Amino acid sequence: MRIASTDDQIAAIRAFNRFYTRKLGVLGQHLGKSPFSLSEARVLFELAHRDDLAAKEIGNELGLDPGYLSRIIQNFDEKGLITRKPLPADRRQYQLSLTAKGRQAFAKLNLSSQNEVAAMLAQLTAGDATRLTQAMSTIEAVLEQRRSQPAPVVLRSHRVGDMGWVISKQAAAYAADYNWDISYEALVAEICAQFIKTYDAAREHCWIAEVGGEPVGSIFLVKATDELAKLRLLQVEKKARGLGVGRALVQQCIEGARERGYKRMTLWTQSILVAARGIYKAAGFELIATEPHHSFGQDLVGETWEMDL
Repeated sequence: MRIASTDDQIAAIRAFNRFYTRKLGVLGQHLGKSPFSLSEARVLFELAHRDDLAAKEIGNELGLDPGYLSRIIQNFDEKGLITRKPLPADRRQYQLSLTAKGRQAFAKLNLSSQNEVAAMLAQLTAGDATRLTQAMSTIEAVLEQRRSQPAPVVLRSHRVGDMGWVISKQAAAYAADYNWDISYEALVAEICAQFIKTYDAAREHCWIAEVGGEPVGSIFLVKATDELAKLRLLQVEKKARGLGVGRALVQQCIEGARERGYKRMTLWTQSILVAARGIYKAAGFELIATEPHHSFGQDLVGETWEMDL
């Protein structure tokens, strides 16, 4: 049941919008100190992260007026930022790609934006920075319109190239969400390298979660002893959160441990990883030990969780 919004709620959201756009510097003609408007920056972002996009796809993704988008594309073309070629299936539509000059322009814009946000976060305590990013994630989750029939989550075995993907995504996610430093990337790389070197298919496994054919998560089952299995490196990409990917990965890991004859399962996590801890608890794990430590550039509280299989 939906509840009618109140005037106070409407006023609060409008006030937040005014504050936030002013805080990020997007009220003027250009985004921050860049030569691009917010809409132009969003188009650049899509082109930098997805290959051979059709103009129509960008318009649908960003909700831009076709005429306005056409002017942006024409401007980019004149400045040598993009190439465009007719689509084979519909020559009235164009596939767009960034040129080397376009990628340089995006890299400069991306670095400037990253530095501005980093400067803003530097003024906050670690606790306030965490509260801020968690609140933003909550806003995104509440307002995001899910597809009525989301693509199914598919779990597959690891293959060549997956370890590099795991290392990159783990490091980037924890740096962005919790400001962990590059030493965490080194740890993940060591874990993945050891997994490959000593891989025992009869006792160990890695599962990659895919949605629509795209990797969105991972988990590892690793041998600790003949009777004790270890769950490692659970990761779910932000765009796939809320789809049950984390729960599916953990449940698959538990079932995989049972099938391989383990009697007990353990994992090590951090107290700040609230979502993951909730998944572990719901799956039957129990917290058995905690220990404060300084790792990855942060003061953390490590937690050991275990369950009988």
